[in-house]
Amino acid sequence: MLDQELQAQIKAYFEKLVHPIELIGNLDDGSSSAELRDLLNTLASLSNKVTVVEGNDPAARKPSFTIRRAGGEEQVSFAAIPLGHEFTSLVLALLQVGGHPARISDEVADHVRSLDGDFKFETFMSLQCQSCPDTVQALNLMSVLNPKIQHIAIDGALFQDEVKQREVMAVPTVFLNGEFFETGRLSVDEIVAKLDTNAGARAKDQINAKEPFEVLIVGGGPAGAAAAIYSARKGIRTGIISERFGGQVLDTMSIENFVSVEYTEGPKLVANMEQHVRQYEVDIMNSQRVAKLIPATVEGGLHTVELENGAMVKSRTVILSTGASWRTMNVPGENEFRNKGVTFCPHCDGPLFKGKKIAVIGGGNSGIEAAIDLAGIVDHVTVLEFADTLRADEVLQRKLNSMPNTKVIKSAATSEVFGDQKVQGLRYTDRTSNETHELDIEGVFVQIGLVPNTKFLKDVVDLTQTGEIMIDSHGRTNIPGVLAAGDCTNVAYKQIIIAMGAGSTAALSAFDYLIRTPAAEESKAA
Repeated sequence: MLDQELQAQIKAYFEKLVHPIELIGNLDDGSSSAELRDLLNTLASLSNKVTVVEGNDPAARKPSFTIRRAGGEEQVSFAAIPLGHEFTSLVLALLQVGGHPARISDEVADHVRSLDGDFKFETFMSLQCQSCPDTVQALNLMSVLNPKIQHIAIDGALFQDEVKQREVMAVPTVFLNGEFFETGRLSVDEIVAKLDTNAGARAKDQINAKEPFEVLIVGGGPAGAAAAIYSARKGIRTGIISERFGGQVLDTMSIENFVSVEYTEGPKLVANMEQHVRQYEVDIMNSQRVAKLIPATVEGGLHTVELENGAMVKSRTVILSTGASWRTMNVPGENEFRNKGVTFCPHCDGPLFKGKKIAVIGGGNSGIEAAIDLAGIVDHVTVLEFADTLRADEVLQRKLNSMPNTKVIKSAATSEVFGDQKVQGLRYTDRTSNETHELDIEGVFVQIGLVPNTKFLKDVVDLTQTGEIMIDSHGRTNIPGVLAAGDCTNVAYKQIIIAMGAGSTAALSAFDYLIRTPAAEESKAA
């Protein structure tokens, strides 16, 4: 199961174990249990600090296993064979239960330890989901830090009856004490904020107490990360406000056009970006949403960024790198059935629709790629394209047309998604005949592009008709000291490497502004 090279890497990781750990297996006579038994025995063979113990809990899911610190309370559980995207989750769990410190601030760790109550988390995930590991790893870490927190990561493909019974329609889906908690990618900060109702107030006070920055970056995607590195290397006070560090790259399955890197995946690239940023003195304010930008009233003065929690952050320059979000259909039923059949990630949620009929909205490259991917899993795929022709590359269209369980409907305007507790169908209008039709489906995968995250900037900076921030060749907006970079701007092409270059340009332009523009009296006083 694990090749020799991988075993050698794990053996090296096991040298970091501080405490011995036990792998408690709950297994039966099935093939999946045999596969998991092989994995556990292989892991145990790589270190004398790792032993396999036979579990005796009759209520435990099978196959499953628990990683427990010998003689301690620290433990993490998997009802899965955590390979694929979850292999990193397995390695981190082994190390953290074994006493190797996690990369988390002391402040956040103390907050997790202080949570009072009994928290039993269950995360339904897929080994093909690139969003799931963040949620799994966050909850695993919390369960190691606080013995009152328990967590088990469940592979939906292994426990399909339970997935159906609990109506899990998207991954990751998290339950707390048997009740639905949240779906989608979650960080430790976000989970703590949901558990501790006073977390927002404390975060507001902490942020309000910060001194003004010289460069404040709004957004933690490729453009924001590059801007932070270039700014910090100039020795100037730099901060990042980010709703989720990494942005859309976290949802990118494969990256094969990043120069000098033949292949990588979005979450891995984001982890490398964050690690690089944290090598410098950059103040990262994560899980924070921006509500308003208030430009300085005088040249060289302080701009103010207001957060949704009411906190105010001031800076002499601001770099807007807010990225973009999935474009929605804006039809009845779309929001009501989101994660109950309406989804935006074929890689993450596709396996949950095995054997079902689904629709893909959008005939561009992303839509046709999604349809091809899903056709190998589901019973049937119908592609709905608003225009009278597909926009996808010809090679993708040929591949789709060669698949027997696919159909393309052009000139189709989706008008409604309907159902009861979950999606049962979709209505669309034929734009040629103006007739309304229904599709009997259980899933809708929306693939119609991106929209810039700039609503809070309306009437503040100059925007294009589509909401993109207008910048010049130096990344400057129409407001002195306010710059922008990445997918939220009118840059010609939306690519990771272009966003990084634009972020670097904006940071250098911000530095140029700082050295050429005398600070106003209000800035000096602050």
